Amino acid sequence: MAEVSGGDLDALIIPGGFGVAKNLSDYAMSGAECSINPDVYRLISEMIILKKPIGAICIAPTMMAKILAEQNQSATMTIGKDETTAKDIEAMGSTHKECLVEEIVIDKENNIVTTPAYMDAKNISEAAEGIEKLVKQIILMVK
Repeated sequence: MAEVSGGDLDALIIPGGFGVAKNLSDYAMSGAECSINPDVYRLISEMIILKKPIGAICIAPTMMAKILAEQNQSATMTIGKDETTAKDIEAMGSTHKECLVEEIVIDKENNIVTTPAYMDAKNISEAAEGIEKLVKQIILMVK
């Protein structure tokens, strides 16, 4: 992680899960006041500056919202229907758009694509549909 830069990548997809909420950030403990691992913060920031496509799955949009807020930016993203996390995204300055687990939200201005995955999914097949759409959209966005 410390050696890769945004210039090295065509796109970035951040899977969600507790690893994002507890290791890449401390969102699970700190909510909207979370901090992000410095290498992760740097890489995502570089991708944002370079306007390269970023996919954020499950809980990963919380990191996106935090990084954007610290750069005086915002985006439209989804966490699905989880009201508490949606409120945190809004508190960090981004716009939350509720969507179904099999859907994606595309912020064209920022080249960010998000999907709820296991924030709402009850099984892998539910999560897979949205994740597959996200990956296909990111591939289409790569210039």
